[in-house]
Amino acid sequence: MINKRLLIKHLLAHNDENSFYDKKRKIDISFKEGKAKFLKHVCALTNSNPKNNSYIVIGVEDTDNNIVGVDFFDDSKIQNLINAYLSNPPIVQYENIPFPHLPDNKVVGLVTIRPKSGLTSLRKNIWKYYGGSVFFRDGSMSMPKVFDIEIKDVNSTIVASIENNAQNNIEHTLNGVFDFLNNRKDYNPKYKVFKEYFVVCWAGQKKIVKDEVFYSRVDIELINEQVRLFFSALDEVAIFINDDSFRIIEYVNLGFQNVNRYYQLEETIITFDENAQYNINTKLLFEPPQYDKKVLHHIYNTNNIILEKLKKGLSLTKNEEQDLKTLPVTYLICYLNLFHEAIDKLDEAKYYLKNYNEELFQLHKETMRILRKVKYS
Repeated sequence: MINKRLLIKHLLAHNDENSFYDKKRKIDISFKEGKAKFLKHVCALTNSNPKNNSYIVIGVEDTDNNIVGVDFFDDSKIQNLINAYLSNPPIVQYENIPFPHLPDNKVVGLVTIRPKSGLTSLRKNIWKYYGGSVFFRDGSMSMPKVFDIEIKDVNSTIVASIENNAQNNIEHTLNGVFDFLNNRKDYNPKYKVFKEYFVVCWAGQKKIVKDEVFYSRVDIELINEQVRLFFSALDEVAIFINDDSFRIIEYVNLGFQNVNRYYQLEETIITFDENAQYNINTKLLFEPPQYDKKVLHHIYNTNNIILEKLKKGLSLTKNEEQDLKTLPVTYLICYLNLFHEAIDKLDEAKYYLKNYNEELFQLHKETMRILRKVKYS
């Protein structure tokens, strides 16, 4: 079993980006440009390295390999994006890898692209790239090229060496457990061994509501691979454990005018097998709340007025200050109630909320995370 933290260190130590490895400061697939660039890199790595795993490391400075991290990214539907836009799509896995020096909410993203025979190309137009385009790696660049020669396998020995040097051992596992217990000691850390092989550590703030147990600030890690399986700083989470699986149901708090409810968002089940394998399956449970259209029109117009004031740098009234705190989530509610233009307003608000204060920016990011899950599903 590969220790993904070690794997990232070995990749960063191996010269510069090449035909099996790329690194990025960040990616953003919430916009067409970000989707297009990500798809281009996946396509290029797949075509340039058809016999080995290829990797993209996200959250690293390009100039000096400094690990700065990115937000936890829990989009299990990224394969849907690959399948929708690429012909002969490879299997792609996105994992969140914690590093000890990073804040709790930051990880390094690791994209693993499984080897795929045959040519991979864009299925349809996206951003400035045309359907039918074929990309290859040219040094550290992903470039469009005409496919006229067979790609030689020059990476197998190098990739095998890097992966072998990143194999996990009992020392790494024990150190990982102790590090987790120490770092999360304020959030009731626990661990469980599944099938005498897998070690899962988890922590969270516990509370009981009507005889049901919920957790917030939940952190779940598979220690063997140094992979963060789940992280939530805001939402409520219910956890169910047996000898074979670890099950999570995530809830989101939605509403307005001081009337809020918790809604089931997504169920994640991590199943452990006797053959030292595990599977992660997710299922969207979300049923969008429906509200009176007249009330939503009033809220939507109020949000638009506040957004215009932010754009012009005008002062807000006390009531507008209060409404600003719910602006991201109320735009989301409007969109879920068929105010289609609300999604554009939500995108537009990102820059101004970020400049206003960090709390509002975090609420906007959490809202976009919910929206991304709903849209991809």
